[in-house]
Amino acid sequence: MKLKKPKFWDYKKPSLLSYILFPLSKLFEFISLINIKKKKNFENIKCICIGNIYLGGTGKTSLAIEIKKILDKKNIKSCFIKKNYPDQIDEQILLSKFGKTFIHSSRIEALKKAILHKYEIAIFDDGLQDKSISYDLSFVCFNKKNLIGNGCLIPAGPLRENLKSLNRYKNIFLNGNNENNENFKIKLLKKFPDLNFYETNYKLLNLDELNINDNFVVFSGIGNHSTFLNMLIENKFKVIKDIEFPDHYNYSSRDIEKIYEIAKKNNSKILTTEKDFVRLKNEDKKNIKFTKICLKIIEIEKLKEKLKIKNEVN
Repeated sequence: MKLKKPKFWDYKKPSLLSYILFPLSKLFEFISLINIKKKKNFENIKCICIGNIYLGGTGKTSLAIEIKKILDKKNIKSCFIKKNYPDQIDEQILLSKFGKTFIHSSRIEALKKAILHKYEIAIFDDGLQDKSISYDLSFVCFNKKNLIGNGCLIPAGPLRENLKSLNRYKNIFLNGNNENNENFKIKLLKKFPDLNFYETNYKLLNLDELNINDNFVVFSGIGNHSTFLNMLIENKFKVIKDIEFPDHYNYSSRDIEKIYEIAKKNNSKILTTEKDFVRLKNEDKKNIKFTKICLKIIEIEKLKEKLKIKNEVN
Protein backbone atom coordinates (compact mmCIF):
# COMPACT_ATOMS: atom_id res chain seq x y z
CA MET A 1 0.00 0.00 0.00
CA LYS A 2 1.33 3.42 -0.97
CA LEU A 3 1.60 6.06 1.73
CA LYS A 4 1.44 9.83 1.47
CA LYS A 5 4.62 11.64 2.37
CA PRO A 6 4.68 12.74 6.04
CA LYS A 7 3.50 16.30 6.64
CA PHE A 8 6.44 17.03 8.96
CA TRP A 9 8.80 16.66 5.99
CA ASP A 10 7.60 20.02 4.71
CA TYR A 11 7.71 21.96 7.95
CA LYS A 12 10.02 24.99 7.79
CA LYS A 13 12.16 23.50 10.56
CA PRO A 14 12.81 19.95 11.78
CA SER A 15 10.18 18.66 14.21
CA LEU A 16 10.64 16.42 17.24
CA LEU A 17 9.95 13.41 15.02
CA SER A 18 12.69 14.55 12.64
CA TYR A 19 15.19 14.61 15.50
CA ILE A 20 14.07 11.15 16.61
CA LEU A 21 14.65 9.84 13.07
CA PHE A 22 17.94 11.68 12.65
CA PRO A 23 20.14 8.60 13.39
CA LEU A 24 18.39 6.72 10.59
CA SER A 25 19.05 9.66 8.26
CA LYS A 26 22.77 9.44 9.04
CA LEU A 27 22.66 5.71 8.34
CA PHE A 28 20.92 6.42 5.01
CA GLU A 29 23.63 8.95 4.13
CA PHE A 30 26.41 6.52 5.07
CA ILE A 31 24.93 3.72 2.93
CA SER A 32 24.63 6.13 -0.02
CA LEU A 33 28.31 7.06 0.31
CA ILE A 34 29.62 3.47 0.48
CA ASN A 35 27.49 2.45 -2.52
CA ILE A 36 29.26 4.84 -4.90
CA LYS A 37 30.28 3.04 -8.10
CA LYS A 38 32.79 3.91 -10.78
CA LYS A 39 31.01 6.10 -13.31
CA LYS A 40 30.88 4.96 -16.90
CA ASN A 41 31.45 7.42 -19.74
CA PHE A 42 29.70 7.12 -23.10
CA GLU A 43 31.49 8.83 -25.99
CA ASN A 44 28.86 8.20 -28.67
CA ILE A 45 26.01 10.00 -26.94
CA LYS A 46 25.53 13.01 -24.65
CA CYS A 47 23.67 12.36 -21.41
CA ILE A 48 21.42 14.92 -19.72
CA CYS A 49 19.96 14.03 -16.34
CA ILE A 50 16.81 15.69 -14.98
CA GLY A 51 16.74 14.72 -11.32
CA ASN A 52 16.04 15.89 -7.82
CA ILE A 53 17.29 15.60 -4.27
CA TYR A 54 13.79 16.23 -2.84
CA LEU A 55 11.82 13.00 -2.98
CA GLY A 56 9.05 13.32 -5.60
CA GLY A 57 6.84 16.06 -7.01
CA THR A 58 9.44 18.42 -8.45
CA GLY A 59 8.46 18.51 -12.15
CA LYS A 60 11.20 16.27 -13.58
CA THR A 61 9.07 14.68 -16.29
CA SER A 62 7.60 18.01 -17.41
CA LEU A 63 11.07 19.54 -17.66
CA ALA A 64 12.43 16.53 -19.57
CA ILE A 65 9.65 17.03 -22.13
CA GLU A 66 10.40 20.76 -22.50
CA ILE A 67 14.11 20.08 -23.05
CA LYS A 68 13.18 17.50 -25.69
CA LYS A 69 11.10 20.16 -27.47
CA ILE A 70 14.07 22.55 -27.50
CA LEU A 71 16.35 19.88 -28.97
CA ASP A 72 13.72 18.92 -31.56
CA LYS A 73 13.64 22.50 -32.78
CA LYS A 74 17.40 22.31 -33.26
CA ASN A 75 16.95 19.06 -35.22
CA ILE A 76 19.03 17.20 -32.66
CA LYS A 77 18.11 13.52 -32.47
CA SER A 78 17.24 12.98 -28.82
CA CYS A 79 15.39 10.37 -26.77
CA PHE A 80 14.26 9.69 -23.22
CA ILE A 81 15.74 7.16 -20.80
CA LYS A 82 13.52 5.90 -18.00
CA LYS A 83 14.25 3.20 -15.47
CA ASN A 84 11.51 0.59 -15.43
CA TYR A 85 9.61 1.09 -12.19
CA PRO A 86 6.20 -0.68 -12.41
CA ASP A 87 4.49 2.14 -10.49
CA GLN A 88 5.70 4.83 -12.92
CA ILE A 89 3.93 3.69 -16.09
CA ASP A 90 2.12 7.05 -16.14
CA GLU A 91 5.41 8.91 -16.66
CA GLN A 92 6.53 6.38 -19.27
CA ILE A 93 3.31 6.98 -21.23
CA LEU A 94 3.65 10.77 -21.05
CA LEU A 95 7.27 10.71 -22.19
CA SER A 96 6.41 8.37 -25.08
CA LYS A 97 3.94 10.95 -26.41
CA PHE A 98 6.84 13.34 -27.06
CA GLY A 99 9.60 11.05 -28.25
CA LYS A 100 11.25 7.66 -28.31
CA THR A 101 11.55 6.36 -24.76
CA PHE A 102 13.94 3.57 -23.84
CA ILE A 103 12.81 1.75 -20.70
CA HIS A 104 14.81 -0.89 -18.87
CA SER A 105 15.53 -2.06 -15.33
CA SER A 106 19.08 -0.82 -15.96
CA ARG A 107 19.60 2.73 -17.19
CA ILE A 108 22.90 1.69 -18.79
CA GLU A 109 21.17 -1.02 -20.82
CA ALA A 110 18.50 1.46 -21.94
CA LEU A 111 21.27 3.87 -22.93
CA LYS A 112 23.03 1.18 -24.96
CA LYS A 113 19.83 0.73 -26.99
CA ALA A 114 19.71 4.48 -27.63
CA ILE A 115 23.30 4.36 -28.89
CA LEU A 116 22.45 1.48 -31.25
CA HIS A 117 19.69 3.66 -32.71
CA LYS A 118 22.24 6.47 -33.17
CA TYR A 119 20.61 9.05 -30.91
CA GLU A 120 22.77 12.10 -30.23
CA ILE A 121 21.38 13.02 -26.81
CA ALA A 122 19.71 10.94 -24.10
CA ILE A 123 17.47 12.74 -21.61
CA PHE A 124 17.22 10.86 -18.34
CA ASP A 125 13.97 11.38 -16.43
CA ASP A 126 15.37 10.79 -12.92
CA GLY A 127 18.66 9.06 -12.21
CA LEU A 128 20.62 11.74 -10.39
CA GLN A 129 21.42 9.23 -7.64
CA ASP A 130 22.51 6.57 -10.16
CA LYS A 131 26.26 6.81 -9.68
CA SER A 132 27.10 4.34 -12.47
CA ILE A 133 26.66 6.92 -15.26
CA SER A 134 28.75 10.02 -15.94
CA TYR A 135 26.27 12.66 -17.09
CA ASP A 136 27.40 15.47 -19.37
CA LEU A 137 24.85 17.81 -17.83
CA SER A 138 22.63 17.54 -14.76
CA PHE A 139 19.65 19.61 -13.63
CA VAL A 140 18.28 19.43 -10.09
CA CYS A 141 14.56 20.18 -9.80
CA PHE A 142 12.81 21.71 -6.81
CA ASN A 143 9.14 22.48 -6.37
CA LYS A 144 8.73 26.21 -5.67
CA LYS A 145 6.29 25.56 -2.87
CA ASN A 146 8.16 22.92 -0.85
CA LEU A 147 11.78 23.66 -1.86
CA ILE A 148 13.90 21.58 0.57
CA GLY A 149 11.15 20.95 3.12
CA ASN A 150 12.58 20.73 6.63
CA GLY A 151 16.07 20.30 5.15
CA CYS A 152 16.63 16.81 6.58
CA LEU A 153 17.59 13.58 4.85
CA ILE A 154 15.22 10.61 4.53
CA PRO A 155 13.47 9.50 6.76
CA ALA A 156 13.77 12.60 8.97
CA GLY A 157 12.95 14.74 5.95
CA PRO A 158 12.40 14.60 2.18
CA LEU A 159 15.99 14.95 0.93
CA ARG A 160 17.68 12.10 -0.93
CA GLU A 161 21.09 13.79 -0.71
CA ASN A 162 22.82 16.35 1.43
CA LEU A 163 22.48 19.93 0.17
CA LYS A 164 26.24 19.95 -0.39
CA SER A 165 25.61 17.85 -3.50
CA LEU A 166 24.25 20.96 -5.24
CA ASN A 167 27.82 22.18 -5.54
CA ARG A 168 28.48 19.24 -7.90
CA TYR A 169 25.34 19.55 -10.00
CA LYS A 170 25.39 23.39 -10.35
CA ASN A 171 22.15 23.75 -12.36
CA ILE A 172 18.96 24.29 -10.34
CA PHE A 173 15.39 24.42 -11.65
CA LEU A 174 12.61 25.93 -9.55
CA ASN A 175 9.32 24.59 -10.93
CA GLY A 176 5.83 25.64 -9.88
CA ASN A 177 3.41 28.52 -10.07
CA ASN A 178 4.09 32.15 -9.19
CA GLU A 179 5.80 31.68 -5.84
CA ASN A 180 8.63 34.10 -5.05
CA ASN A 181 11.79 32.19 -4.14
CA GLU A 182 14.39 34.97 -4.16
CA ASN A 183 15.27 34.41 -0.50
CA PHE A 184 15.82 30.72 -1.16
CA LYS A 185 18.16 31.47 -4.06
CA ILE A 186 20.09 34.03 -2.02
CA LYS A 187 20.47 31.53 0.82
CA LEU A 188 21.83 28.82 -1.49
CA LEU A 189 24.14 31.21 -3.32
CA LYS A 190 25.76 32.22 -0.03
CA LYS A 191 26.76 28.57 0.49
CA PHE A 192 27.31 27.61 -3.16
CA PRO A 193 28.12 30.73 -5.23
CA ASP A 194 28.54 28.86 -8.55
CA LEU A 195 24.92 27.70 -8.86
CA ASN A 196 22.89 28.48 -11.99
CA PHE A 197 19.17 29.05 -11.42
CA TYR A 198 16.30 28.57 -13.86
CA GLU A 199 12.64 29.18 -13.08
CA THR A 200 9.47 27.84 -14.66
CA ASN A 201 5.73 28.26 -14.26
CA TYR A 202 3.11 25.63 -14.97
CA LYS A 203 0.92 26.63 -17.90
CA LEU A 204 -2.53 25.13 -18.45
CA LEU A 205 -2.84 24.18 -22.12
CA ASN A 206 -6.47 23.07 -22.38
CA LEU A 207 -8.23 25.82 -20.45
CA ASP A 208 -10.61 26.33 -23.38
CA GLU A 209 -11.84 22.73 -22.95
CA LEU A 210 -12.77 23.30 -19.30
CA ASN A 211 -15.57 25.56 -18.08
CA ILE A 212 -14.23 27.46 -15.07
CA ASN A 213 -17.83 28.41 -14.18
CA ASP A 214 -18.50 24.78 -13.26
CA ASN A 215 -17.96 23.43 -9.79
CA PHE A 216 -15.16 20.85 -9.61
CA VAL A 217 -14.20 17.95 -7.41
CA VAL A 218 -10.46 17.61 -7.93
CA PHE A 219 -8.29 14.59 -7.20
CA SER A 220 -4.68 13.59 -7.81
CA GLY A 221 -2.04 11.07 -6.81
CA ILE A 222 1.08 13.02 -7.72
CA GLY A 223 4.15 14.13 -5.81
CA ASN A 224 2.76 17.58 -5.07
CA HIS A 225 -1.02 17.82 -4.96
CA SER A 226 -0.97 21.36 -3.54
CA THR A 227 0.90 22.73 -6.57
CA PHE A 228 -1.77 21.25 -8.87
CA LEU A 229 -4.49 22.73 -6.69
CA ASN A 230 -2.83 26.17 -6.59
CA MET A 231 -2.56 26.19 -10.39
CA LEU A 232 -6.32 25.63 -10.65
CA ILE A 233 -7.08 28.34 -8.12
CA GLU A 234 -4.82 30.80 -9.95
CA ASN A 235 -6.84 30.03 -13.09
CA LYS A 236 -10.11 30.84 -11.23
CA PHE A 237 -11.45 27.28 -11.00
CA LYS A 238 -14.22 26.69 -8.47
CA VAL A 239 -12.80 23.80 -6.45
CA ILE A 240 -15.53 22.48 -4.15
CA LYS A 241 -13.54 19.52 -2.88
CA ASP A 242 -10.00 18.28 -3.41
CA ILE A 243 -8.85 14.72 -2.68
CA GLU A 244 -5.20 13.77 -2.37
CA PHE A 245 -3.87 10.25 -2.96
CA PRO A 246 -0.27 8.96 -2.61
CA ASP A 247 2.15 9.55 -5.49
CA HIS A 248 1.69 7.11 -8.43
CA TYR A 249 -1.44 5.75 -6.76
CA ASN A 250 -3.12 2.75 -8.40
CA TYR A 251 -6.80 3.70 -8.42
CA SER A 252 -9.44 1.04 -7.80
CA SER A 253 -12.92 1.23 -9.27
CA ARG A 254 -14.22 1.76 -5.74
CA ASP A 255 -11.99 4.85 -5.36
CA ILE A 256 -13.53 6.31 -8.50
CA GLU A 257 -17.04 5.40 -7.38
CA LYS A 258 -16.49 7.37 -4.17
CA ILE A 259 -15.27 10.37 -6.18
CA TYR A 260 -18.37 10.17 -8.39
CA GLU A 261 -20.56 10.10 -5.27
CA ILE A 262 -18.87 13.22 -3.87
CA ALA A 263 -19.22 15.02 -7.22
CA LYS A 264 -22.90 14.11 -7.53
CA LYS A 265 -23.58 15.27 -3.96
CA ASN A 266 -21.91 18.62 -4.72
CA ASN A 267 -23.32 19.03 -8.25
CA SER A 268 -19.77 19.14 -9.58
CA LYS A 269 -17.62 17.98 -12.48
CA ILE A 270 -14.56 15.81 -11.83
CA LEU A 271 -11.07 16.97 -12.71
CA THR A 272 -7.63 15.37 -12.36
CA THR A 273 -4.15 15.53 -13.90
CA GLU A 274 -3.10 13.88 -17.14
CA LYS A 275 -0.69 11.66 -15.17
CA ASP A 276 -3.57 10.42 -13.04
CA PHE A 277 -5.94 10.04 -15.99
CA VAL A 278 -3.63 7.63 -17.82
CA ARG A 279 -3.51 5.42 -14.71
CA LEU A 280 -7.30 4.98 -14.65
CA LYS A 281 -9.02 1.92 -16.06
CA ASN A 282 -10.85 2.71 -19.30
CA GLU A 283 -14.22 2.01 -17.70
CA ASP A 284 -13.45 4.51 -14.93
CA LYS A 285 -12.55 7.42 -17.23
CA LYS A 286 -16.09 8.33 -18.21
CA ASN A 287 -17.04 11.92 -17.33
CA ILE A 288 -13.61 12.64 -15.84
CA LYS A 289 -11.72 15.58 -17.32
CA PHE A 290 -7.98 16.17 -17.00
CA THR A 291 -5.58 19.07 -17.29
CA LYS A 292 -2.87 19.27 -19.91
CA ILE A 293 0.07 21.30 -18.67
CA CYS A 294 3.54 22.34 -19.71
CA LEU A 295 6.39 24.18 -18.05
CA LYS A 296 7.03 27.70 -19.30
CA ILE A 297 10.79 28.20 -18.90
CA ILE A 298 11.50 31.81 -18.00
CA GLU A 299 15.27 31.78 -18.72
CA ILE A 300 14.88 29.78 -21.94
CA GLU A 301 17.70 31.53 -23.84
CA LYS A 302 20.08 30.87 -20.96
CA LEU A 303 19.01 27.21 -21.04
CA LYS A 304 19.58 26.95 -24.79
CA GLU A 305 23.15 28.09 -24.24
CA LYS A 306 23.61 25.48 -21.53
CA LEU A 307 22.26 22.76 -23.83
CA LYS A 308 25.31 23.11 -26.05
CA ILE A 309 26.53 20.37 -23.70
CA LYS A 310 29.73 21.58 -22.18
CA ASN A 311 31.51 18.75 -20.37
CA GLU A 312 30.59 19.48 -16.77
CA VAL A 313 31.91 17.19 -14.08
CA ASN A 314 29.27 15.87 -11.68
